[in-house]
Amino acid sequence: MEQNEEQVVYMNAEQIHDWKPYKDIPAAGQYREPIKARMKKINQWGKAQLAGRRWGIGCVSLEITQRCNLDCTLCYLSDASEAVKDVPLEEIFRRIDMVRAHYGPNTDVQVSGGDPTLRERTELVAIVKRIVDSGMRASLFTNGIKATKDLLTELSGVGLSDVAFHVDLTQERKGYKTEIELNKVREEYIERAKGLPLMIIFNTTVHAGNFHEIPDMVRFFRDQSEFIRFGSFQLQADTGRGVLRERDFVITQETVMEQIRKGAESKINFDVPIVGHPKCNKYSYMFSCNGKLYDIWDDPDFLIEVLDITKDVEFDRQDKMKTVFRVIKTVAGHKHLIIPGLKFLGRNFWRMRWDLLKSGFKVNKLSFFIHNFMDACKLEEERLEGCVFMVATKDGPLSMCMHNAKRDEYILAPVKMKSIEGEKVWNPLTGTLDPIPAGTIFELDPTTLPMKNAKGRVKQVLKEQKEKEIKNA
Repeated sequence: MEQNEEQVVYMNAEQIHDWKPYKDIPAAGQYREPIKARMKKINQWGKAQLAGRRWGIGCVSLEITQRCNLDCTLCYLSDASEAVKDVPLEEIFRRIDMVRAHYGPNTDVQVSGGDPTLRERTELVAIVKRIVDSGMRASLFTNGIKATKDLLTELSGVGLSDVAFHVDLTQERKGYKTEIELNKVREEYIERAKGLPLMIIFNTTVHAGNFHEIPDMVRFFRDQSEFIRFGSFQLQADTGRGVLRERDFVITQETVMEQIRKGAESKINFDVPIVGHPKCNKYSYMFSCNGKLYDIWDDPDFLIEVLDITKDVEFDRQDKMKTVFRVIKTVAGHKHLIIPGLKFLGRNFWRMRWDLLKSGFKVNKLSFFIHNFMDACKLEEERLEGCVFMVATKDGPLSMCMHNAKRDEYILAPVKMKSIEGEKVWNPLTGTLDPIPAGTIFELDPTTLPMKNAKGRVKQVLKEQKEKEIKNA
């Protein structure tokens, strides 16, 4: 096994090959027990840990297409992704049911891809509806290009809870050279979602090209906190088909946290609560009032106990006052917390007093999340055990970092259709039902793809080949 300067032990090729999706389905009502057991196994269980206490999993990505209409320099998709057909709706429904069986109601399901808006519209709507009808929360994860106001309205009409727009410089959108210039795109996307019962999220991939702009992005999120509820910063990882590979040494959880604090112009506690493995995730929760941010975690001991006693309270993302009243009611039922609770409210009222008066007592919530993805060739077993970000594969939930490391093994594998009689299965390269032997994994030479379908490194190779042909002609 390899080791880096910090003596971190990475998994070898055999261990990665042998790592499989989770298949054991817990008994009804025991959905939190598997992740709780894994947290204990890796010594990450405690009062501040949300995994296994508030939910059975942080979120599950449901990739409904491998196609994308952008060519990001840090794309996590495979060189072969553009050649893969969309998984049949019947199989998508089966995976939704599988996620429900593993993690229970109120599970957060990310409808993603590729870009999910490239899926046929009626099917996208049906997928969101199926998730909601299963008692889970559906979020749309998109680059926003095709996420029109009309589409978002229809999706929210069938129960979509959140829309997460991925906007950053890695997408190389024409005409934009800085993240500040990209705020025009973000503002347009806010307008599309404004007025709908959707929590607006913005995802940003952090790399050397935009690290210095993080404070400015945070200021934008702060100024737009009436509409934006969540800002996610995803650290560069060496995985997928992107042309950028190794992360710049300056980009760490700690340096990104400090950049966020600069933009927030506020102290921010990223260590409470804990979301899965601390080397993977950092989370903060802020009050926003009159353009200023206030860290809610100024009394960790009290708030950790509140988290514990409210672990079964459903947080309504569309109705913040309903959530506040549910929490207050629960806390009021524990007499020893009433005085600390009043002190907490009084202290925050006092420090926010002038901004409360100026804003007409209008307070919003703004969270920041840092996700530290692992490189495909530098996977740590302990972090995989503590992973709270799963992908719904045909064989069961699998850690996103592991899925990225061996994506072709899943997207190029045929899928047996249970409703189809006989041995025919769905072929991911043709989209047809064929007599394919069980266990087959297709091989594909991405350089044989048409130039219009090539992305990332393959596109670079094809360009170089074309230039060589022209030169030698």
